[in-house]
Amino acid sequence: MTGDMKTATHNLEQDHINILRLIDLIERMIIDKSTNIEHFETIVYLIKNYADSFHHAKEENLLFPLMVQKGFSAQHGPVAVMLHEHVQGRIYVNGISEGITLLKEGKAKAISTIYENCKGYINLLRSHIEKENNILFRMADKVLTECEHQELLNAFAKVEKNNFSGELMQEFDSAIDKLESNYIIMK
Repeated sequence: MTGDMKTATHNLEQDHINILRLIDLIERMIIDKSTNIEHFETIVYLIKNYADSFHHAKEENLLFPLMVQKGFSAQHGPVAVMLHEHVQGRIYVNGISEGITLLKEGKAKAISTIYENCKGYINLLRSHIEKENNILFRMADKVLTECEHQELLNAFAKVEKNNFSGELMQEFDSAIDKLESNYIIMK
């Protein structure tokens, strides 16, 4: 693959920039000992709609199956590890949601459930993105043709149009900007 060409893996790495921005925000909320239920609800919404329904959908429904066709195992190795980590991430997000429900019911100790699941999600996703960017995507670049990258990009564009219009992308950016204004983000 030539480094100049826009590739499917580059598209996914761009998504990772947004996800890491969200991760940094979650970490700041924990450091600041936030108990703002609305902020945590927004975080869960953004994770479910951007990181999972949008980004992970492109990987799980398009890239990973193509990599399996190219000889990678879905049960062992890098693709299997990424799929397992996506499931683990969803477990952490469900834990955050359960903590929010308990907090709304007046159970003050539920904040520790939210924090623990947030910390698990942060650690998982930073490691996960590092592995995808530096290992899995580089493997994909070695086996996918320029034509296959273009086909994936076209399929990604359909996902983006159908599941995550430009309006929703603006909503994501706006929600992150608004949340960041409540917390000091260390760069």
